[in-house]
Amino acid sequence: MKLYYSPGACSLADHIALHEAGLAFEHERVDLKTKRTEHGADFTAVNPKGYVPALTLDDGETLTENAAVLDWIADQSASLRPAGPLARTRQLEALAFISSELHKAFAPLFRGTTDAEKDAAREAVAGKLRLAQQLFRGEYLLGDRIGVADFYLFVMLLWAERHGIATPAPLAAYRDRLKARDSVRKAMTHEGLS
Repeated sequence: MKLYYSPGACSLADHIALHEAGLAFEHERVDLKTKRTEHGADFTAVNPKGYVPALTLDDGETLTENAAVLDWIADQSASLRPAGPLARTRQLEALAFISSELHKAFAPLFRGTTDAEKDAAREAVAGKLRLAQQLFRGEYLLGDRIGVADFYLFVMLLWAERHGIATPAPLAAYRDRLKARDSVRKAMTHEGLS
């Protein structure tokens, strides 16, 4: 299996989750501007959408979109699945919120927009982070054990830190706790982020 990633992109969540799950995988960096992999291959042949993550499974199937890749990883590792009668649905709910609301709110900060647009984006992200804080169901996002949605939220918190966005103190402490996990340190080292 091979994970295609770009350093510090949302694919970091998948990178962490694969390590946390103890799954064997290769990883290949992608230059998102040129759409070339570190070995010179055309990344759009792997993912025609041209963005990460992409996870090519051992049978040749390729998964794209963070929520789908993270959901698949959770299916491979019971320790990363939330517990309870609505567990899978709650996980998908959290992944959808992070992807469609929080992740999307960062877009103006990555596109050379005006200062006013960037300020508005920072304010929007800060509001989404305050909402995310209210969604916690325990020590982690979905309860008392870590799950794949935590890794996606962690990446969003790293982005907020990088862009100087006000993060509620409990979320900053949560981000720092996750930074100390072996899986997080390993993935960040692989991506040259530590």
